[in-house]
Amino acid sequence: MRLVRSVPTRQTRRERRHPARWAAAAVVTLGLAVAGCGGGSSSPSSSSSLTPRSGGVFTILANSSFGVADPAQNYTLEEWQLLIDTHDGLVQFAHVGGLAGTKIVPDLATSIPAPTNGGKTYVFDIRRGIKFSNGMTLTPSAFVTTFERQFTVPGPTAFYNDFVGASACSTSGCNLSKGVVANDSNYTLTINLTAPDPELMDQLALPFAYAVPPNTSLKLTGNNVPPGTGPYMWKSYNPNTEAVLVRNPYFHVWSAQAQPNGYPNEIIEKYGLPVSDEVTEVENGEANEVFDGDQIPSDQLTQLNSPKYAGQVHVNTLTADWYMALNTKEPPFNNLEARQAINYAANRSAYVKIAGGPSLAVPACQILPPNFPSYKPYCPFTTGTQSVWSGPNLAKARALVKASGTLGDKVVVDGTNDQVGTALVEQMISDLDAIGYKASPQLLSASIQYPYVQNSTNITKWNVAWSAWYQDYPAPADFLNVLLGCGSIHPDSDASPNIAEYCDSSIQAQISTAESEEATDPSAASALWTQVDHEDTLQAPWVDLYNPKQIDFLSKDVHGYSWNPQWYILIDRLWLS
Repeated sequence: MRLVRSVPTRQTRRERRHPARWAAAAVVTLGLAVAGCGGGSSSPSSSSSLTPRSGGVFTILANSSFGVADPAQNYTLEEWQLLIDTHDGLVQFAHVGGLAGTKIVPDLATSIPAPTNGGKTYVFDIRRGIKFSNGMTLTPSAFVTTFERQFTVPGPTAFYNDFVGASACSTSGCNLSKGVVANDSNYTLTINLTAPDPELMDQLALPFAYAVPPNTSLKLTGNNVPPGTGPYMWKSYNPNTEAVLVRNPYFHVWSAQAQPNGYPNEIIEKYGLPVSDEVTEVENGEANEVFDGDQIPSDQLTQLNSPKYAGQVHVNTLTADWYMALNTKEPPFNNLEARQAINYAANRSAYVKIAGGPSLAVPACQILPPNFPSYKPYCPFTTGTQSVWSGPNLAKARALVKASGTLGDKVVVDGTNDQVGTALVEQMISDLDAIGYKASPQLLSASIQYPYVQNSTNITKWNVAWSAWYQDYPAPADFLNVLLGCGSIHPDSDASPNIAEYCDSSIQAQISTAESEEATDPSAASALWTQVDHEDTLQAPWVDLYNPKQIDFLSKDVHGYSWNPQWYILIDRLWLS
């Protein structure tokens, strides 16, 4: 999903709420990055010899709330981190840290069914004996309501547009009786699609698809979260003050892999404090987690580098790309040598510094981010090894510019007019000028920049455009097909995520093959996605700048830290001493 300074850009893109560090002053190099850095596997925040225990109140501090809480509509990671503990879907991402947390496992369904009818029909057996937090027994009919609400509330309906009957749904009504068929007698749920969707299981694991009682209103419930089936339930939510989760008295563990019992007795998220005060309260043990770790002031980041806080700070590379798209339709970057030249010339160390330094970003060369399915390090555009970036290669870049015949061409660099956006554009101009181009800025407000560069009618007005993408779910297609697939170019539309308008028919054929093989031969599909990633990277439709990192700062009495690539910090896995 595209995240832009808490401004929504596409109806199908979630927001973290604070997607990046917008204070360029936070340029510090922290030794604290060793605590949980990169890999995201479970790493305790203090002595691993302690035995986990249940109990206590876990308190999170956030500068602001996540808005309307209805799970059919809310598209923020901030609420999703809570919803995964209060609700369940047919399937779920494994509730563990590390790359294993990207695996789809059965949840309210007893197993993951193989598709029939040419990949268009799935029959799920639903678990029996599960109750919602209001005492109502879960039946397959709950999912009919869940999916129909996606269109009547409405939510990000694009995920479920392929359900039979969805094309006729609207805010005034929805009938998915042929697309979502519930049999409450034998506890089965049949999903019928109009076309095969290899990413269906990922989409069913999102909170939009989590079960709510069949009698839930088909209209927006606002700040009243419908009952769920998870180990916690929503006691209250006031976007001006706090959200409170308490234990669900009807919960029992049916699959520890999908929905284990949580450790805290109560989870509270409080709103309204400046980030600096969040840090102080967690330092003093008055709260347990700083939610806004990506906005901690630079002086406090330096303080957290002290051995005093060893084990309390965790840094993880996000499955996200910050990049400059190259306009492949217009000179000079309709020329492969010119595209490769600026990739060789890009000073990624400078971009990392703008992002906040090595503790907050890592240089990137390729499309797929680290800790992502099918990712294998690859960097053809550097001075050193072919797997990691070690520095710009200006000699190679200048030779390619000369060979391309584009030396001296004018280049317009489009970006946002905030502090960080301006700095990124200025650095790109410097990189372009260094290899013989004549670059100039085109700065737009954050709210209009992304729609502007997505719109093909503006394709002649820029040559390089900033963008950023954060995964919806851990599927290679969410980067390689959504952002660089031929089908993601929509002429005369401001919702065309393939900003570069790059289309390679040979690579697209490999994407189609990989998608078709995912259900039948996942190993072959994974290898093919890796190949597509490397081929796209070499074709250079982007200048990939860096992968951002996220900081989690916890109080010293918190243990059991684990980082899930889909959900980030797993709150219910944390326990208090």
